[in-house]
Formats: sequence, C-alpha cells, structure tokens
Amino acid sequence: MEDKKDIRALTKDQLRDFFVAQGDQAFRGNQVYEWLWTKGAHKFEDMTNVSKATRTLLETHFVINHIQVDQMQRSADGTVKNAVRLHDGLVVESVLIPTATRTTACVSSQVGCSLDCNFCATARLKRMRNLQPDEIYDQVVAIDRESRLYYNHPLSNIVFMGMGEPLMNYPNVMKAIEKITSEEGLGMSPKRITVSTSGIPKMIKKMADDGVKFKLAVSLHSAIESTRNKIMPFTTNFPLTDLRESLEYWYQKTKSKVTYEYVVWRGINDNHEAVDALVKFCKYVPCKVNLIEYNPIDDGEFQQASEEAIQAYIDALERHDIVVKVRRSRGKDIDAACGQLANKS
Repeated sequence: MEDKKDIRALTKDQLRDFFVAQGDQAFRGNQVYEWLWTKGAHKFEDMTNVSKATRTLLETHFVINHIQVDQMQRSADGTVKNAVRLHDGLVVESVLIPTATRTTACVSSQVGCSLDCNFCATARLKRMRNLQPDEIYDQVVAIDRESRLYYNHPLSNIVFMGMGEPLMNYPNVMKAIEKITSEEGLGMSPKRITVSTSGIPKMIKKMADDGVKFKLAVSLHSAIESTRNKIMPFTTNFPLTDLRESLEYWYQKTKSKVTYEYVVWRGINDNHEAVDALVKFCKYVPCKVNLIEYNPIDDGEFQQASEEAIQAYIDALERHDIVVKVRRSRGKDIDAACGQLANKS
C-alpha cells in the first residue's frame, strides 16, 4: 500500500469530510481531532471513546508521526534538555528553562540550520529539513508535561530559539503557533510566545502584514555592518539598513517592542565603537536588549567578554533609557545553553 498520510496534516474539516465519505457521521472528525491535538494521542488505540471499527479504519488510512523523547538530561540548575527523535529518525533538541515564577520552552524549527553564524554549534549542522507544524507542537507538549511533572505548573512561555531559523520555515512555524494558541490545542496566549530571528527583513515585514500577536526577538550581536557580516556571514544579503527598515515597519504595524539578543565577545564587539553603534540602533524602534552570556563551543575565536565590557554596555544603554537585562546561561553542563544545541547525543 502507498505511504499512509500523517493524519495531523488534515484540518478538522478535512477529517469531518473523510468520515462522511466513509459513510460515517461528521462529528466523528471532531472527536478524532480532539484526541490528536487537545489530548495529544500518540496512537489510534488511545482514542477510547471511538469504536474499534473506527480505530481500525484510521489505522488503515493514516499514521500519527509522533515525536519520541529519545533522551532527557537534567542540569544541576534544573534545566531539562530533550533529544527528540522524529518519525524519519532525525533528531532535534528542545529545552525546558525553569525560573522561580515560570517555565519556558525553547523549541527547534529546523533539523540543523539554514544559516551560517560562526559562533553557533547548530549552524555547523547542515539544514536537513524543516520541521512540520505537528513536530514543533509536540516539542511544546512534551515540555509542558515535564513542567507539570517537575515544577507542578503548566508551561508559561515559549521561545523559538532552538535549532534552526524560524523565518526560513515560516508557514510551518505559523501553523504550529496557531495550534499552540488555539482553544483546540494548548490555548496559550500568543503574548507568551517569542519568535527569534537572525534578521530576515522580508519575513519580518510579512509577519507584520500577517498581524501576528506574538513577540519578536532579533539576534543582533553587532550594529556595525562589517562586524556583523564577519560573525554572521549570511547577513551580507541582509544589511542593517534593510533590517532597520523592516523593524520600523514591524513596530508601525504591530506596536510591539523588539527584543535584541546580543552576545558580547572578547576582541570582537567589546569596544566603545560597538557599544555606541548598538545604542544608536536601539533608537530606531522601541526595544529592549538581552545581553547573553556566551557558551564557547570550542577553543576558537569566540570567547566570553569580560564583566567590565558587559558593564560598559549596561551603563551606556541605561544612560539612554534603554531597558537591558543580562541573561545568564542555563543548562551549560548538559550543552543546553544558547548556541550549544547540536545533537552531541
């Protein structure tokens, strides 16, 4: 028999139509849809209020390409990293980051990455494929379960900062977010979701046009063109002037502040010129800055800057009334920190 279709690629209406075509009633589609999304069924036999004949029918026509958490590691600081095996054997990683008041899921959107940022372990893996909406959704469901199990409360936030560039998998990321925020999915508020991009102007404008309600973060790392091109070679195609224009467009359309993710490295962007350039760039649209502690992926050119250099950034940004936070890395001991996700397992 030909390959069976993944049932979660069907909309609710398509499922209803399938049952009508089989001589059954349309509401059966609603029941099955609820099992697939709200209840997160992994197998047709889990669908206990559906008749055996119906489950057999589903088994004949469809599969549920569910993820498996292949390996779970817990850090000394409480961070949890999942190595997630996909139905075709490929593996991605996702991370649960706990704080005193909330838990955040850091999810992947691609197997490997489309981009070539020199400081990131994931970028050294070639992009093998985009994740499907259900594969993104499943990562969130798995982390929500772990959050309830280990921290006694549901997942509170989601960041698309795992493996891959979300805007290079735009349709699937949007469908996943639609499902995550839907009452028929996880019912999470879009305001608790942040999509992080390395800065693809055309897609930032598209998000604004699509009227998205989630938050936007941009991995900036330098507001000096030549430095940015050196550390993120793909940005030669996306100059800072284009990025700036797309962010101005984003703010004009959404009235939503931008977060700049910014790592300070020794000898690369730890000088006054770099600080001044960032302050200037921050004036274009309302924003806040997360200064991120770097996690070396080898003994190469990228090394964490001194505390003095980071303090110079904080002082300059605060002097100009720009909100700045230092994000200390979590999960370093299990390679779960920012830039470290690379399937060492």
